[in-house]
Amino acid sequence: MIVRHLAEVKTVDWGNGLSRRFLLESDGLGYTMTDTTVRAGTKSRLEYRHHLEACYCIEGKGEVVDTDGTSHPLEPGTLYALDRNDAHFLIASPDEDLRLVCVFSPALRGDERHDLDSADFSEY
Repeated sequence: MIVRHLAEVKTVDWGNGLSRRFLLESDGLGYTMTDTTVRAGTKSRLEYRHHLEACYCIEGKGEVVDTDGTSHPLEPGTLYALDRNDAHFLIASPDEDLRLVCVFSPALRGDERHDLDSADFSEY
């Protein structure tokens, strides 16, 4: 059994917020679970070419926008899943941080960060 508290987990500044990584590849479960904060007013160009991801919003507001421009509002109680390694924009409202519980499959190593200065979608 694995039991972890938020204060004990690896915290990574992923580029536009913090990712608290509760489960990693080294845990042997095959998936990662994170508690991720997206800083208010940020827009991130993201793509996970090697991982599928599902995110459940627990605090704040924002939107996830797919590459055809379709916007999906995010608020507590909303889940989105990137089931096709979808490139997307993750946007936090200008007034408050967005907080998501995210699951990645396969699992992350734990040190991954985004390069948000690139003109391309940041990927790992």
